[in-house]
Amino acid sequence: MKKRFYITTPIYYPSAKPHLGNAYCTVLCDIFARYKRLRGFDCFFLTGTDEHGMKIEKNAKAVGKDPQTFVDEIVSIFKKLWELLEISNDDYIRTTEKRHTDVVQKVFSKLLEKGDIYLGEYEGWYCKECEAFWTETQVGKEHLCPDCHRPVETAKEEAYFYKASKHVDEILKLYNDNPKFLTPESRKNEMINTFIKPGLGDLCVSRTSFSWGVPVRERAGHVVYVWLDALTNYISALGYGSDNDSLFKKYWEDEECEIIHVLGADITRFHAIYWPMFLKSLNLRMPDREFVHGLLMMKDEKMSKSKGNIINPFPLVERYGVDSIRYYLAREINFGSDGSFTPQQFVERINADLVNSYGNLLNRTLGMINKYFDGVVPLYQSDATPFDKPLEDFALSTIKMYESLFDDLKITDALACVNELVNRGNKYIDETMPWVLAKDESKKDQLASVMNHLVNVIYIASMLYKPVLTHASDEAFNQLNVSEDLRTYNKIYEFGCVGGQKINKGQPLFPRLDAEEEIKQIQIMMSENH
Repeated sequence: MKKRFYITTPIYYPSAKPHLGNAYCTVLCDIFARYKRLRGFDCFFLTGTDEHGMKIEKNAKAVGKDPQTFVDEIVSIFKKLWELLEISNDDYIRTTEKRHTDVVQKVFSKLLEKGDIYLGEYEGWYCKECEAFWTETQVGKEHLCPDCHRPVETAKEEAYFYKASKHVDEILKLYNDNPKFLTPESRKNEMINTFIKPGLGDLCVSRTSFSWGVPVRERAGHVVYVWLDALTNYISALGYGSDNDSLFKKYWEDEECEIIHVLGADITRFHAIYWPMFLKSLNLRMPDREFVHGLLMMKDEKMSKSKGNIINPFPLVERYGVDSIRYYLAREINFGSDGSFTPQQFVERINADLVNSYGNLLNRTLGMINKYFDGVVPLYQSDATPFDKPLEDFALSTIKMYESLFDDLKITDALACVNELVNRGNKYIDETMPWVLAKDESKKDQLASVMNHLVNVIYIASMLYKPVLTHASDEAFNQLNVSEDLRTYNKIYEFGCVGGQKINKGQPLFPRLDAEEEIKQIQIMMSENH
């Protein structure tokens, strides 16, 4: 395993307010960054906004604002949402910042000097929504954009082009030599069969039909095409090409750092084909992984601002708390596959996992310790009941499986393991029947062992939940009265390390949701967005 990690979200397009789909990707990246830091690794986490292009210029004009004022207002809402969701990003890059635009201009000049960019004229099918040109083959007989499926139109203008065809073999070699470079596997097959095999044309990298972009220094009237501009954020944020490039050396140049881009399916082509090409032209290393998360769907349709079928995350967080929203996004929707949000699924998941399983295990255990041991957690002893060793083994194997899955970005599966451990703890209560042991003075040691084992299972589960549950895990530690020296990840390998302290039983971690009432409340929130 590498020593350092650099994880990035895609930079979001601030053409309208953020929605739950944007929050989904950012929350999952935050969970990964928190997990790595929890385990003692150095992890740099970047997010930001992609603020140039025709659509921004058009939307700003429609509301009577200049583009910079328009994006400033929307970016402030993105930042408020990340604060509300307790996103722990180390930096926030905006493509309108000077530190970014300077790097974009330098990159463009370098590629031009190298001969990888040339001036020509483009005539083809253009999608205004995606700001992308397509070939006749790609748009098909219906003349629809292959990404967003909206109608395209013919367009012609002077433009600079990047010689993508020159680097095709290098990209195929990259895929072949690094099976984990682009996952899930289906995305790699899509890149090869849909875009590369039919014949990859050179990429248009400048525009003259609008002005809201990074000016090309070499030719007046041209602005850098949005994708060359946007993709550069991953290195501009680290100080590439500037006097202050220490972060770039640490998180990009150093092979001891694992670079992970997390992105949505709709921008895979630019990240998986063109971004590696640009890096190759700049003589820079490749990212280690490009992980394509699925889309968050609403009624079988992708959640998107332009379709108006979005959920505003602000009232959701305000009503149910940040932990519930973070947990739902990470646990309900398998990271890497498409998922859907429904009010019923949300309420069921919170009640099943956080109320009935995790919260209930803590509540029952603390109640029994108060009742049977005057609120003091008994010290660890081994094999007092036939169920103790199997529970310990299960807990320790859960930690190993959790780490293995998390390191491979299988975050949903990792959290399912923790949920299984919590359920195993609840089952252990049924197996050992503490209420029966309490009636027999000769079984006091067995009862004591059961209480200690339950506390240690909750302690381990709470530590494993910590990257997701930014409040409940610490509250569980507080109620168990876990000492500060034990609130460190590596201690969870020592089963039985928690014991001897007096507990502080408090309120349940998560209130039970009234399904009928809460489904109705969420439906009201959803209807208010239309």
